[in-house]
Amino acid sequence: MISTDIAIIGAGPVGLFAIFEAGLLKMRCHLIDYLPQVGGQLSEIYPKKPIYDIPGYPSVLAQELVDNLVEQAKPFHPGYTLGERIEGLEKRGEGDFVLTTNMGTKIEAKVVVIAGGLGCFEPRKPAVAGLEQFENGRGVNYMILDPEQYRGQKMVIAGGGDSALDWTIFLADIVEELTLVHRSESFRGAPDSVNKVMELAESGKINLVLNSNLNSVSGHGKLENVELVHNRSLEKTIIPADHLIPLFGLSPKLGPIEQWNLNIHKSAIEVNTDDYSTNIPGIYAIGDINTYTNKLKLILCGFHEAALMSHSAYQYMNPGIKYTMKYTTVNGVAEF
Repeated sequence: MISTDIAIIGAGPVGLFAIFEAGLLKMRCHLIDYLPQVGGQLSEIYPKKPIYDIPGYPSVLAQELVDNLVEQAKPFHPGYTLGERIEGLEKRGEGDFVLTTNMGTKIEAKVVVIAGGLGCFEPRKPAVAGLEQFENGRGVNYMILDPEQYRGQKMVIAGGGDSALDWTIFLADIVEELTLVHRSESFRGAPDSVNKVMELAESGKINLVLNSNLNSVSGHGKLENVELVHNRSLEKTIIPADHLIPLFGLSPKLGPIEQWNLNIHKSAIEVNTDDYSTNIPGIYAIGDINTYTNKLKLILCGFHEAALMSHSAYQYMNPGIKYTMKYTTVNGVAEF
């Protein structure tokens, strides 16, 4: 079991900054996120989008901001559990929570901070007959955590955005046979990536099937075949496959958090603006996932909430003790 002072659900910019604020108060943090990398929406949806409202940065790219936040948090040695979703929360006593992920990982914490942005990002699943029976390690996955597990195998990727194109390019030299399926003739991804995919198809390194949709999947215990249907002719094609990766984007949902008896209004968690605590002592909510009067969904506001939350969490964990932050500099670098 992983043990920490603060378990932070969500590794977006607000969750990452909370590591720094908690670290100043000598509290250890462990972050959990369903996405396979830190950064939340910034990294997953628009890593190259310029952001203009971060103090000290007239303009900063989303991924650059994430990278800087990770670097800022490093001195406090946070832990990360990525590619897993929190499924359960148990409060065993005052200041004693146990979180359990969908993969069975358990995290014990004195305080829980929900910083999940718009909620847990869940994959958009296509309407395909038999899809669910091949999930959970039986051939159908919605994100790629370890590319090496697909080496020498047959794979079908479905989608037309940057994720589908980028993974097709990357996996072309790893899998034995790769088929990219897209419902139209034009892609939504970067032109350079489109050109590379076309070159791979022309050279025979991948199979490119356009104007087609996933129709069904089949197999005995594990995925064996993916059936496609052409949009115009309605002709069906069966492709032998060990793995199917539908990459149709992500949609935000509160997920299991809805069952934790928190006060929720319009898919957001109500908090006390004194410290961004919820109705359950020891649980806080910061960033876009919370709601209160005059709430502004800005990264800047989430940073402010993370700072106030950290001081409140310290008092919750250490009642009656006042802590003063101190730091020194070594060769111009702050040490806390």
